[in-house]
Amino acid sequence: MKNLTIVIFRIFLYGILIAPMVLFMLYAFSERWFFPAPLPTSWTTNIVTRMLNDPRTTSGLFISIGIAMLVSFLSLLIGFPAARTLGLRTFRGRQIAWLIFFLPTVVPPLAVGMGLNILFLRLGWSGTLFGVILAHLVPTLPYTIFTLSGVFSRYDENYEHQALVLGSSRLRIFFTVTLRLVFPGLIVAALFAFLISWSQYLLTLLIGGGKILTLPMLLFSAVSGGNPTSIAALSLLFVAPPVIIIAASARFLVQHGNTIREQY
Repeated sequence: MKNLTIVIFRIFLYGILIAPMVLFMLYAFSERWFFPAPLPTSWTTNIVTRMLNDPRTTSGLFISIGIAMLVSFLSLLIGFPAARTLGLRTFRGRQIAWLIFFLPTVVPPLAVGMGLNILFLRLGWSGTLFGVILAHLVPTLPYTIFTLSGVFSRYDENYEHQALVLGSSRLRIFFTVTLRLVFPGLIVAALFAFLISWSQYLLTLLIGGGKILTLPMLLFSAVSGGNPTSIAALSLLFVAPPVIIIAASARFLVQHGNTIREQY
């Protein structure tokens, strides 16, 4: 009876997760769908094709991917030393450091965006790609640091000490020992950063000033237009890269875990 309840719960949960995707696909590839018909009466790929051939859509897609990937890289680059220190060391003011790093997650996003907008206007970064990337680092860094600090809290520095005693350089130890041991955590942290940056609308709007058009901004513009087929097509395009990246990351982490278990 317990197993049956778990199966039913899983089916219900998966149904909730898959239902929006199915609805998007029905709208995106339908030409005529009027209430109360359960399914569209005719199908077409013209809407999706038109979206993919639209220069604004393709430009927004590539800009969004580029920003999210660069933000992920910078989040790891900046958050790695902070996460290592917070995860491995106990020092006075550690709780204050945690509070400072996580302050952007508890402050209302609009307040953060307005403050950054005023600052970037004075610095001349408003309306620039550089300013948008810096703004995206604000919400992504806390999650990157939190994820990596959890990895380093279970990290054994003795492996590095042993390699150092055997004559390895600090640089070689970093690439052959440290990165290899924390690599799965890096993938997860980068994934979090990518997803957060990918879905940013408010910060991009405030800092970009309408000059940096990402896919979320085009999607919100389509939603205000009220055309369900265009909304569905853009929504499918919006969720496709994260789904592909999550699936590839999950596959890689499983293969990496199997390789580590075979070696040890």
